[in-house]
Amino acid sequence: MKDTIGNKQVIRATKILAVWTFLWVGSMALGTFGPKFIWNENTTLTIIGVIINAIFGAGMIFANIRHLNSLDELQRKIQVEAMGVALGVGVVGGLTYSMLDTTNLMEGDAEISIVVILISITYAITLAIGQIRYK
Repeated sequence: MKDTIGNKQVIRATKILAVWTFLWVGSMALGTFGPKFIWNENTTLTIIGVIINAIFGAGMIFANIRHLNSLDELQRKIQVEAMGVALGVGVVGGLTYSMLDTTNLMEGDAEISIVVILISITYAITLAIGQIRYK
């Protein structure tokens, strides 16, 4: 009985996290492309878009915390380890990447999207490794 209740809580928390993530990603796209393609560089609308994105981002963060708290001890451990590795790789890799740019050891400019991709791939791989390791 307890497992069923626990599973329902995890499923509910996962769905809520998915909704907040969808809202955040959608507002990121709107805030990024809206000024150019929808509202013709209107500063007020752009500021509103950025604020909405920040609000949805905060909602996603809190939903992620609730999701982590709904997991059992092992799943929480796997998630936290993956997040820790992704954070470390993001900070070290991101700062190294930035240093390459500021010292002109690379052509072009450092783009935050590269760091986000690095963090995401690191998190996904580390999460998969954790799931396999603790099976």
